[in-house]
Amino acid sequence: MKIAFPHMGRLYIALSAAIRILGGEVVVPPYNNKRTLELGSLNSPEAVCFPYKLILGNYMEAIENGADALLMIDSPGICRLGQYSSSLRTTLSDLGYDVKFINFDLYKGKLKELYVKFKEATGNANPITLIKAINMAILIINMLDDIDKVLSYYRARELNPGDTDKRYYRGLREIEAALSYKKALKAKKNTIEYIKSTPIDPEKDIVTVDLVGEVYVVLDQFSNLDVEKELGRLGVHVNRQINLSDWVKSSIMPSALRFGETHEEKARKSAKSFLKRDVGGDAIESVGDVALAGKEHSADGVVHLLPFTCMPEIVAQNILPNVRSEEDIPVLSLVLDEHMGKAGYITRLEAFVDLLRRRKRKSALAAVAS
Repeated sequence: MKIAFPHMGRLYIALSAAIRILGGEVVVPPYNNKRTLELGSLNSPEAVCFPYKLILGNYMEAIENGADALLMIDSPGICRLGQYSSSLRTTLSDLGYDVKFINFDLYKGKLKELYVKFKEATGNANPITLIKAINMAILIINMLDDIDKVLSYYRARELNPGDTDKRYYRGLREIEAALSYKKALKAKKNTIEYIKSTPIDPEKDIVTVDLVGEVYVVLDQFSNLDVEKELGRLGVHVNRQINLSDWVKSSIMPSALRFGETHEEKARKSAKSFLKRDVGGDAIESVGDVALAGKEHSADGVVHLLPFTCMPEIVAQNILPNVRSEEDIPVLSLVLDEHMGKAGYITRLEAFVDLLRRRKRKSALAAVAS
């Protein structure tokens, strides 16, 4: 089978590597773009959440490129994600597409479910190769998040806009080609060296922003209109608080194999004063991350991203003014959908960053005066 899957940040690199290690043929759909969104929006219910539309568009473009098997995750919890696969399957069938759906049903298990479904997708029943493929996918996910932290530091301080990203994408191509631990680790080392060769101003006056919200739009450059790059251009060091590696650690890895507190566990503790129970999606983490940024003074401000009609994040958005007031941390919530215009979006980011700079200068002057 020719296997495809939806995009979510750089997840395609990890999944492609695992499938190729197992001898499968991968069809990676074009990265999210205007056509992807148009295809998905045209064939989706109007009020469905933004990520659903992009995922449907991914599948349709993958099928156009020859895919005949589609991977999807069924995730537990009070979020519409748990209904994505059944709804997507019905929609594609109604459109006349004859494809096989392979669901990683996290209701049934975690690593075992990955093992079983990778075996089904590729036909490779060798347990050693299956374990190697899964480990490789997890290794790449962790590597990419480590690299992104270095990228954010240099992007905010670069002398020539765009230099850091050119070096980053050069390294990314090496990671995409790696199918062994040794080659992947070498590619990671090379990528970090490329990024660190960027000419920067280490004394540049930067502000720090935590990026929180629904995991898909936080990770997806298309749906969030390249928010990390745009903030970096404004001299902002971005700390993305929700990452693929965090999700893997909390949702995929059995508790016995976890080391230390997960991001979700830490965020839940911080959110207790404002939100006592899980309301689905990543809402409790959004609230907890903002509260933690205020308590620890780890960021000058927070940008909160949410897809239009995402009920968990709408709940979080309505709680955040209380968090902002009690913890004295500026928060900018941005609602994302297919109608979001980039010009107005950039204007809001620029105004927010100006606010953070003024607060930072005022705080510095007050510290000197005291």
